[in-house]
Amino acid sequence: MKSLTIDVGGTFTDCLVLDESGQLQRFKASTTPEDPTQGFFAAVGKAAKHYQQTLNQFLGEVEQIVHGTTLGTNILITERGAKVGMITTKGFRDILEMRRGIRNLHGSMFDMFIEPYRPLVPRDLRFGVEERTRYDGSIDTPLDEEALREAARKLLDQDCTAIAICFLHSYANGENELRAKRIVQDMAPEAYVTTSHEILPVWREFERFSTAVVSAYIGPAVTRYARKLQSGLKDQGFQGRLLMMLANGMVQVVDQCVDRAVYLLNSGPAAAPSAAMYLGALHKKNSLLSMDMGGTSFDVCVIKDGEIPTTSESWVGEHRVAIKMVDVPTVGAGGGSLARIDSLGLLRVGPQSAGADPGPAAYGKGLEAAVTDADLVLGYIPADYFLGGDIKLDVKRAHEAVARVGSKLNMTTDQTAQAMFTTANTVMSDLITEVATKQGRDVRDFTLVAGGGAGGIHAAAIAQQLSIPTVIVPRVAALMSAFGMFAMDLGLEYARSCARRQSQLDFAEIGGLYTDMRRRACEDFARVGIAEAQLSFKPTVEMRYVGQYHEVEMDMPAEALSAENLPVMLENFHAKYQKMYTYSMKWRAAEFLTFRLKVTAPQRPLIMTAQAKAAGSVEAARRGSRACLFHGNPARVDTPVYDWDRMGHGHHVVGPALIDDKTTTVMVPPGFSCEVDPYHNLVLSAR
Repeated sequence: MKSLTIDVGGTFTDCLVLDESGQLQRFKASTTPEDPTQGFFAAVGKAAKHYQQTLNQFLGEVEQIVHGTTLGTNILITERGAKVGMITTKGFRDILEMRRGIRNLHGSMFDMFIEPYRPLVPRDLRFGVEERTRYDGSIDTPLDEEALREAARKLLDQDCTAIAICFLHSYANGENELRAKRIVQDMAPEAYVTTSHEILPVWREFERFSTAVVSAYIGPAVTRYARKLQSGLKDQGFQGRLLMMLANGMVQVVDQCVDRAVYLLNSGPAAAPSAAMYLGALHKKNSLLSMDMGGTSFDVCVIKDGEIPTTSESWVGEHRVAIKMVDVPTVGAGGGSLARIDSLGLLRVGPQSAGADPGPAAYGKGLEAAVTDADLVLGYIPADYFLGGDIKLDVKRAHEAVARVGSKLNMTTDQTAQAMFTTANTVMSDLITEVATKQGRDVRDFTLVAGGGAGGIHAAAIAQQLSIPTVIVPRVAALMSAFGMFAMDLGLEYARSCARRQSQLDFAEIGGLYTDMRRRACEDFARVGIAEAQLSFKPTVEMRYVGQYHEVEMDMPAEALSAENLPVMLENFHAKYQKMYTYSMKWRAAEFLTFRLKVTAPQRPLIMTAQAKAAGSVEAARRGSRACLFHGNPARVDTPVYDWDRMGHGHHVVGPALIDDKTTTVMVPPGFSCEVDPYHNLVLSAR
């Protein structure tokens, strides 16, 4: 049986097939923003054609599909979500807008022209009702059901298609929220109703309320898409299991996702670090910079000592999302990023993107110059072999678009293309530097793993700029996120907030929290046919020193936490704090805040087979040459071009050189050499 991973990005939809022989086959199709299922089935259709089968025959042999999509993220960023209403505890409807005084994390605190925050739910669609749950879970005031019905009726009369129910301290006891949800669903079965404690059962009301509202905002569209995809797959003969990639780096069945749509944010990019870690392990490297440069964005992740970082401090646009997510900062720099001249007369690239439609000027529809157009002008990408020849690039149109930008700068077309290339690389290099520096890391100690359709062109130039000595461009570079999904575990995460100082811990209470989370996990997995014996449980807790704001996540002891092992737990906390921040405060008491349980069921392991050394010369893989411009050289250089498919283990080329593939091109600039490793990946090294 075959397994598929499919990543729907902003420009291309990637499909990776692991067939019965253990071989990986790669396919790409243009993303269809109006209906992403069309691009999904176009990519799968290419795979079926490769195996000389009809779509029904092919899908009938597929046992599992893992799917990542940026649909939720795009809906939130472009503000195309549902009309959402909010019902909350009386007197607390403005928590969402006050957001604890946070003004704008992405701009300067001295910028007086930042627009006020506009919450996803305007004030006239936020209603308070009488109810009160205390911090300890006791119900002080029962839910006023009549007031709830009146509030829900007003929201429904104003055409709200989604309603978020966010009550005070519901993380400690969600009884009132659940009762409110049942009442609203009885009134309007077609409405999308979510509760804050089911989305994020942890303390801090603003974070929980905001995350619940985001989930409600994107929920209807995500649900429609997932259900339509499920139905379409079934109609085409698919009888296997459809799994969705989650923001926390795990996968889960559709029925577990649609009610918690916020967990699908960044579901594609979250897989790329797993791919980088798998590939780095092949070379015995565990300090990695994972980069993924697609058509719309550039994502980076700093992996130190083989550990993929996660965060619960994320913002998507201006909206707080406090679920645990793989820490993958993003900047608008991709192959489709557009060049423009700002108000100071300076060249900028991105964050605006040509996307899949109309795409860069070279695609034949757009008029504005994108990074892909600059790469084409510079000679780096082939006009006749882009996406394996599926897309014929319009060289003349690309030159004209780049020339229009240059005319505003009194620069030639070639000079403008070089400036665009350098500017895009600088934007990406700055993001890598920023992320690594915040963590106290020196980028020169890392290996860069370059993914994304445009990553192979720009990776070595970025490495040169940052003095990174080694770059790995995987064979599946253009489908990096899709490849990472093969390395994902089926899993869910559970959390319970119970803030206690170390001197106030109730070990029986903590044990009860983990017992409840374990019971919930077993029930959730049983619904998809996975028994408790197949599950792995990893308990952790978020801790901090008294008086601090941010937490450190610590592994819990193998046995239940007790008075006997508490001193060891505290010593481990001090040691980890010292490692992270170069100091600790052993004299200060620690607080235990949120207890978490990660539950996973392992997938079939992905094993890549090493190749024997190639017998012939690399010249047998030569497919011609292209006249290229390299930074600092005004004259074009006749650059040899090689076919990646025909290269073998041990083949070695010295830059400048280009290596073409059906899904990407890799540039080996002057000053770098490139060797094919046993797994058909390219390893670029600075000379």
